Amino acid sequence: MATVLLDEKGLAPAICQNIETGEILMLGYVSPGALKRTLEGGEVWFYSRSRSDLWHKGEVSGNYMRIRSASVDCDGDVILLKVVPDGPICHTGNPTCFFTPFDELPEFEAPEKGPGILEELYSVIQDRRESMPEGSYTTELLQSGPDRIAQKVIEEAGEAAIAGVKQDGEHLADELADLLYHSLVLMSATGVRPEDVWTALRERRS
Repeated sequence: MATVLLDEKGLAPAICQNIETGEILMLGYVSPGALKRTLEGGEVWFYSRSRSDLWHKGEVSGNYMRIRSASVDCDGDVILLKVVPDGPICHTGNPTCFFTPFDELPEFEAPEKGPGILEELYSVIQDRRESMPEGSYTTELLQSGPDRIAQKVIEEAGEAAIAGVKQDGEHLADELADLLYHSLVLMSATGVRPEDVWTALRERRS
């Protein structure tokens, strides 16, 4: 059985190649949930890092990619999806996203991102929200609704505050982890993205 290594955000890069022409069409990122939908449904799904949610490629443009085969490289950290595209794949209208050549070192930008584990955990929570597997505590929370989840956030905040007053570092770390987890579940239930929080935090640096 193949093994895919996920990055610190719980995602893996997936290269899409036109099976008929051999042309590389695009690179996206998949979560386990997105890859499961791709393999079961026959059309490519990604995990949108900007929206922090599953993304059905072509849902806006109508240019879907129909999967014909999937494989993973020798290191287990890159997926190759061979597909039949319904039309131009790039949002610019180009048939491929790789249409900007360069022959000298390009400029580089390093986007500001939140801690990787939070993005990874949020990705898992989003997958749970889509599939609602039985026996999952996250599923139970999401099914209970925002009111109950918010109540749990309040409870965990209180427990974290008590551990802080007692200067109990070990328990404080655990309680803060519980607080962050329940906060992420509340974000998922109400449609708030991690990047929305990172943006708000950046505004507090002054």
